[in-house]
Amino acid sequence: MAQSSSVKKAGRTLGDIGLPGIILGIGLGGFVDGILLHQILQWHHMLSSSETANIDVGSYPVTTVHGLQMNTLWDGLFHTVTWLAVLIGLGMLYSRLNDKRSRNRVWASRALWGWMLFGWGFFNVVEGLIDHQILGIHHVISGGFQVLADILFLAFGALLMVGGWLLQRSAESPKQQSAEKQP
Repeated sequence: MAQSSSVKKAGRTLGDIGLPGIILGIGLGGFVDGILLHQILQWHHMLSSSETANIDVGSYPVTTVHGLQMNTLWDGLFHTVTWLAVLIGLGMLYSRLNDKRSRNRVWASRALWGWMLFGWGFFNVVEGLIDHQILGIHHVISGGFQVLADILFLAFGALLMVGGWLLQRSAESPKQQSAEKQP
């Protein structure tokens, strides 16, 4: 008996692997931001624009020992939150896929990878809007290209969200996969 396209996709819901994928993407996107932009490239830290922030958090310029200490502390707290997001996402994913039918397909699933990309983009958009625009506590880079870099960061996040959404929508549902394996 043939199933309609809408029925086939009904087995793939946000409650299946969507939410764990989004949370994993948020955590992994935060790690990319923290490791690449904060540590390797050293373009910014959590409070590197504190002198010009839209809220009063104090002054912590990265050119002073005290400022660098405070920025390093807040970068560490940021990494702790991203690490916890990854642990929570993995725990949720494991609990939802802890059956023999799901074990072999989880890492090959475009749905999971799509939701993770969506989560990474969601992280970029939320972090970019809150920290860069609303609070102003740091920017992607400071100086002449600050506004352009912040806009590109938001655009990259939006592209990740759209790309992740499209990727997970193109995935086969678990019911579709099991139906194809049966003779």
